[in-house]
Amino acid sequence: MIFIIILLGLYVWRIEPRWVRWNKIDMPIQHLPEGLINKKLVQISDIHIGETVNEDYIINQFKQVNKLKPDIVVYTGDFISPINIDQAPFEQLERTLQHAAKGQLATIAILGNHDYGILGRNAARADSVVQILKNHGIRVLRNENVKIKGLNIIGIDDCWGTNFYPLKAMRQFKDSLANIVLVHNPDVCDIDIWKGYNSWILSGHTHGGQVRFPFQKASRLPVENKNYDEGLKKLSNDRTLYINKGLGHSIRVRLNVRPEIAIFTLKKKG
Repeated sequence: MIFIIILLGLYVWRIEPRWVRWNKIDMPIQHLPEGLINKKLVQISDIHIGETVNEDYIINQFKQVNKLKPDIVVYTGDFISPINIDQAPFEQLERTLQHAAKGQLATIAILGNHDYGILGRNAARADSVVQILKNHGIRVLRNENVKIKGLNIIGIDDCWGTNFYPLKAMRQFKDSLANIVLVHNPDVCDIDIWKGYNSWILSGHTHGGQVRFPFQKASRLPVENKNYDEGLKKLSNDRTLYINKGLGHSIRVRLNVRPEIAIFTLKKKG
Protein backbone atom coordinates (compact mmCIF):
# COMPACT_ATOMS: atom_id res chain seq x y z
CA MET A 1 0.00 0.00 0.00
CA ILE A 2 2.80 2.40 0.89
CA PHE A 3 4.50 1.54 -2.40
CA ILE A 4 1.32 2.43 -4.34
CA ILE A 5 1.02 5.74 -2.51
CA ILE A 6 4.66 6.56 -3.33
CA LEU A 7 4.11 5.70 -7.00
CA LEU A 8 0.97 7.85 -7.14
CA GLY A 9 2.83 10.71 -5.47
CA LEU A 10 5.62 10.48 -8.03
CA TYR A 11 3.10 10.40 -10.87
CA VAL A 12 1.13 13.48 -9.81
CA TRP A 13 4.32 15.41 -8.97
CA ARG A 14 6.89 14.32 -11.57
CA ILE A 15 5.08 12.77 -14.54
CA GLU A 16 1.65 14.25 -15.26
CA PRO A 17 2.66 17.93 -14.76
CA ARG A 18 4.95 17.50 -17.81
CA TRP A 19 2.91 14.98 -19.81
CA VAL A 20 1.51 17.43 -22.33
CA ARG A 21 -1.63 16.61 -24.31
CA TRP A 22 -1.87 18.11 -27.81
CA ASN A 23 -5.55 18.69 -28.48
CA LYS A 24 -6.59 19.15 -32.12
CA ILE A 25 -9.88 20.96 -32.72
CA ASP A 26 -11.67 22.31 -35.78
CA MET A 27 -12.63 25.97 -35.42
CA PRO A 28 -15.52 26.93 -37.74
CA ILE A 29 -15.84 30.73 -38.02
CA GLN A 30 -18.38 32.79 -39.90
CA HIS A 31 -16.99 35.07 -42.64
CA LEU A 32 -13.57 33.42 -42.51
CA PRO A 33 -11.56 34.62 -45.54
CA GLU A 34 -10.74 31.93 -48.08
CA GLY A 35 -7.04 32.48 -47.54
CA LEU A 36 -7.29 31.41 -43.89
CA ILE A 37 -9.20 28.16 -44.41
CA ASN A 38 -7.23 25.23 -42.91
CA LYS A 39 -4.64 27.53 -41.36
CA LYS A 40 -3.38 26.46 -37.92
CA LEU A 41 -3.88 28.54 -34.79
CA VAL A 42 -2.07 27.30 -31.67
CA GLN A 43 -3.20 28.37 -28.20
CA ILE A 44 -0.72 28.32 -25.31
CA SER A 45 -1.83 29.36 -21.84
CA ASP A 46 -0.62 29.68 -18.25
CA ILE A 47 3.09 28.90 -18.61
CA HIS A 48 3.65 30.29 -15.08
CA ILE A 49 7.41 30.81 -15.30
CA GLY A 50 8.71 30.97 -11.74
CA GLU A 51 9.74 28.78 -8.84
CA THR A 52 7.47 25.82 -9.60
CA VAL A 53 7.73 25.64 -13.41
CA ASN A 54 11.02 24.67 -15.02
CA GLU A 55 12.17 26.88 -17.92
CA ASP A 56 13.57 23.95 -19.88
CA TYR A 57 10.19 22.19 -19.83
CA ILE A 58 8.44 25.25 -21.31
CA ILE A 59 11.23 25.89 -23.83
CA ASN A 60 10.98 22.30 -25.05
CA GLN A 61 7.23 22.72 -25.64
CA PHE A 62 7.85 25.97 -27.51
CA LYS A 63 10.33 24.18 -29.77
CA GLN A 64 7.81 21.44 -30.49
CA VAL A 65 5.21 24.06 -31.46
CA ASN A 66 7.64 25.83 -33.76
CA LYS A 67 8.31 22.56 -35.58
CA LEU A 68 4.64 22.62 -36.62
CA LYS A 69 5.16 26.03 -38.28
CA PRO A 70 1.79 27.34 -37.04
CA ASP A 71 0.20 30.26 -38.85
CA ILE A 72 -1.00 32.04 -35.69
CA VAL A 73 0.04 31.57 -32.06
CA VAL A 74 -1.99 33.06 -29.22
CA TYR A 75 -0.99 33.15 -25.55
CA THR A 76 -3.88 33.54 -23.11
CA GLY A 77 -2.13 34.93 -20.04
CA ASP A 78 -0.26 34.08 -16.84
CA PHE A 79 3.29 34.22 -18.15
CA ILE A 80 4.79 34.40 -14.67
CA SER A 81 4.18 33.21 -11.14
CA PRO A 82 5.37 36.04 -8.87
CA ILE A 83 7.92 34.94 -6.27
CA ASN A 84 6.62 37.39 -3.67
CA ILE A 85 5.18 40.90 -3.46
CA ASP A 86 8.58 42.46 -4.22
CA GLN A 87 10.04 40.02 -6.76
CA ALA A 88 9.04 38.68 -10.15
CA PRO A 89 10.88 36.16 -12.37
CA PHE A 90 11.54 38.57 -15.23
CA GLU A 91 14.99 37.18 -16.05
CA GLN A 92 13.57 33.66 -16.28
CA LEU A 93 10.82 34.91 -18.57
CA GLU A 94 13.37 36.67 -20.78
CA ARG A 95 15.40 33.47 -21.15
CA THR A 96 12.31 31.40 -21.87
CA LEU A 97 10.93 33.76 -24.51
CA GLN A 98 14.18 33.64 -26.46
CA HIS A 99 12.67 30.36 -27.71
CA ALA A 100 9.05 31.53 -27.85
CA ALA A 101 6.56 29.73 -30.04
CA LYS A 102 5.78 32.04 -32.95
CA GLY A 103 3.18 32.13 -35.70
CA GLN A 104 4.18 32.70 -39.31
CA LEU A 105 1.41 35.29 -39.69
CA ALA A 106 1.11 36.63 -36.14
CA THR A 107 1.91 36.00 -32.48
CA ILE A 108 -0.62 37.53 -30.07
CA ALA A 109 -0.95 37.61 -26.28
CA ILE A 110 -3.13 38.86 -23.45
CA LEU A 111 -2.29 39.13 -19.76
CA GLY A 112 -3.50 36.99 -16.87
CA ASN A 113 -4.02 37.74 -13.20
CA HIS A 114 -0.56 36.49 -12.15
CA ASP A 115 1.04 38.92 -14.56
CA TYR A 116 -0.33 41.63 -12.25
CA GLY A 117 1.43 40.20 -9.20
CA ILE A 118 0.34 38.10 -6.24
CA LEU A 119 -2.62 40.35 -5.43
CA GLY A 120 -3.47 40.96 -9.09
CA ARG A 121 -3.20 44.74 -8.70
CA ASN A 122 0.39 45.61 -9.63
CA ALA A 123 0.05 47.59 -12.86
CA ALA A 124 3.78 48.31 -13.08
CA ARG A 125 4.57 44.60 -12.97
CA ALA A 126 2.07 43.95 -15.76
CA ASP A 127 3.66 46.70 -17.83
CA SER A 128 7.04 45.00 -17.36
CA VAL A 129 5.64 41.70 -18.62
CA VAL A 130 4.18 43.49 -21.64
CA GLN A 131 7.54 45.09 -22.46
CA ILE A 132 9.32 41.73 -22.26
CA LEU A 133 6.76 40.17 -24.59
CA LYS A 134 7.12 43.03 -27.05
CA ASN A 135 10.92 42.67 -26.92
CA HIS A 136 10.47 39.12 -28.18
CA GLY A 137 8.09 39.92 -31.02
CA ILE A 138 4.82 39.12 -29.27
CA ARG A 139 2.01 41.63 -29.67
CA VAL A 140 -0.02 42.18 -26.51
CA LEU A 141 -3.68 43.15 -26.82
CA ARG A 142 -4.98 45.21 -23.90
CA ASN A 143 -8.67 45.80 -24.61
CA GLU A 144 -7.92 46.20 -28.31
CA ASN A 145 -7.87 44.23 -31.53
CA VAL A 146 -5.71 43.27 -34.48
CA LYS A 147 -6.75 42.06 -37.93
CA ILE A 148 -4.75 39.21 -39.44
CA LYS A 149 -5.55 38.59 -43.12
CA GLY A 150 -9.19 39.43 -42.36
CA LEU A 151 -9.41 37.60 -39.01
CA ASN A 152 -10.35 40.03 -36.23
CA ILE A 153 -8.71 39.01 -32.93
CA ILE A 154 -9.89 40.92 -29.85
CA GLY A 155 -7.92 40.77 -26.60
CA ILE A 156 -9.48 41.62 -23.22
CA ASP A 157 -7.16 42.44 -20.33
CA ASP A 158 -7.47 40.40 -17.14
CA CYS A 159 -10.60 40.89 -15.06
CA TRP A 160 -8.68 40.76 -11.76
CA GLY A 161 -6.12 43.33 -12.91
CA THR A 162 -6.16 47.12 -13.05
CA ASN A 163 -6.80 47.50 -16.77
CA PHE A 164 -10.05 45.59 -17.27
CA TYR A 165 -12.17 47.48 -19.78
CA PRO A 166 -14.16 44.81 -21.63
CA LEU A 167 -16.69 47.19 -23.19
CA LYS A 168 -13.83 49.09 -24.80
CA ALA A 169 -12.49 45.82 -26.19
CA MET A 170 -15.82 44.58 -27.50
CA ARG A 171 -16.40 47.79 -29.42
CA GLN A 172 -13.91 46.24 -31.84
CA PHE A 173 -16.36 43.41 -32.63
CA LYS A 174 -17.83 43.61 -36.12
CA ASP A 175 -20.40 40.99 -37.05
CA SER A 176 -19.38 41.28 -40.71
CA LEU A 177 -15.88 39.98 -39.86
CA ALA A 178 -14.43 36.67 -38.75
CA ASN A 179 -13.88 37.13 -35.00
CA ILE A 180 -12.03 35.50 -32.10
CA VAL A 181 -11.86 36.88 -28.54
CA LEU A 182 -9.00 36.15 -26.12
CA VAL A 183 -9.80 36.45 -22.41
CA HIS A 184 -7.80 34.89 -19.59
CA ASN A 185 -10.60 34.23 -17.08
CA PRO A 186 -13.67 32.45 -18.56
CA ASP A 187 -15.97 34.14 -15.99
CA VAL A 188 -15.89 37.15 -18.31
CA CYS A 189 -18.19 35.17 -20.61
CA ASP A 190 -21.02 35.77 -18.12
CA ILE A 191 -20.66 39.56 -18.04
CA ASP A 192 -23.14 41.57 -20.11
CA ILE A 193 -20.68 42.80 -22.74
CA TRP A 194 -21.15 40.46 -25.68
CA LYS A 195 -24.07 42.13 -27.52
CA GLY A 196 -24.56 39.78 -30.45
CA TYR A 197 -21.11 38.19 -30.43
CA ASN A 198 -21.49 34.67 -31.86
CA SER A 199 -18.00 33.30 -32.43
CA TRP A 200 -15.09 31.76 -30.50
CA ILE A 201 -13.68 32.77 -27.12
CA LEU A 202 -10.32 31.34 -26.01
CA SER A 203 -9.43 31.38 -22.32
CA GLY A 204 -7.24 29.68 -19.70
CA HIS A 205 -6.85 30.44 -15.98
CA THR A 206 -8.43 27.30 -14.46
CA HIS A 207 -5.65 24.75 -15.23
CA GLY A 208 -8.62 22.38 -15.39
CA GLY A 209 -8.54 22.38 -11.59
CA GLN A 210 -5.20 20.47 -11.73
CA VAL A 211 -6.70 17.57 -9.75
CA ARG A 212 -9.76 15.58 -10.82
CA PHE A 213 -10.60 12.29 -9.17
CA PRO A 214 -12.07 9.57 -11.42
CA PHE A 215 -15.71 10.11 -12.42
CA GLN A 216 -15.78 13.52 -10.73
CA LYS A 217 -15.37 17.11 -11.79
CA ALA A 218 -12.50 19.17 -10.49
CA SER A 219 -13.42 20.44 -7.04
CA ARG A 220 -11.14 23.49 -6.83
CA LEU A 221 -11.60 26.02 -9.61
CA PRO A 222 -10.65 29.74 -9.38
CA VAL A 223 -13.86 30.84 -11.12
CA GLU A 224 -17.37 31.75 -10.02
CA ASN A 225 -19.03 29.64 -12.73
CA LYS A 226 -17.98 26.10 -11.79
CA ASN A 227 -19.03 24.84 -15.21
CA TYR A 228 -15.97 26.61 -16.56
CA ASP A 229 -13.43 23.91 -15.88
CA GLU A 230 -11.81 22.89 -19.17
CA GLY A 231 -12.40 22.26 -22.86
CA LEU A 232 -15.26 23.20 -25.17
CA LYS A 233 -18.37 24.95 -23.83
CA LYS A 234 -21.37 26.00 -25.91
CA LEU A 235 -22.70 29.33 -24.65
CA SER A 236 -25.69 31.52 -25.44
CA ASN A 237 -26.00 33.30 -28.79
CA ASP A 238 -23.99 30.58 -30.54
CA ARG A 239 -20.76 31.48 -28.73
CA THR A 240 -18.12 28.75 -28.35
CA LEU A 241 -15.76 28.92 -25.38
CA TYR A 242 -12.55 26.91 -25.16
CA ILE A 243 -10.83 26.71 -21.77
CA ASN A 244 -7.20 25.67 -22.09
CA LYS A 245 -5.78 23.64 -19.17
CA GLY A 246 -2.44 25.44 -19.48
CA LEU A 247 1.16 24.28 -19.69
CA GLY A 248 2.28 25.34 -16.22
CA HIS A 249 0.81 25.16 -12.76
CA SER A 250 0.54 27.15 -9.57
CA ILE A 251 1.41 24.08 -7.45
CA ARG A 252 3.30 21.22 -9.07
CA VAL A 253 0.51 18.65 -8.86
CA ARG A 254 -1.71 17.30 -11.65
CA LEU A 255 -4.04 14.30 -11.58
CA ASN A 256 -6.29 13.45 -14.56
CA VAL A 257 -5.74 17.01 -15.86
CA ARG A 258 -2.74 16.87 -18.15
CA PRO A 259 -1.15 20.13 -19.32
CA GLU A 260 -2.22 21.13 -22.78
CA ILE A 261 -1.42 22.79 -26.07
CA ALA A 262 -4.46 23.37 -28.31
CA ILE A 263 -4.13 23.27 -32.10
CA PHE A 264 -7.11 24.75 -33.96
CA THR A 265 -7.72 24.31 -37.68
CA LEU A 266 -9.61 27.29 -39.05
CA LYS A 267 -12.73 26.39 -41.01
CA LYS A 268 -15.41 28.45 -42.73
CA LYS A 269 -18.74 28.11 -40.94
CA GLY A 270 -21.94 27.70 -42.89
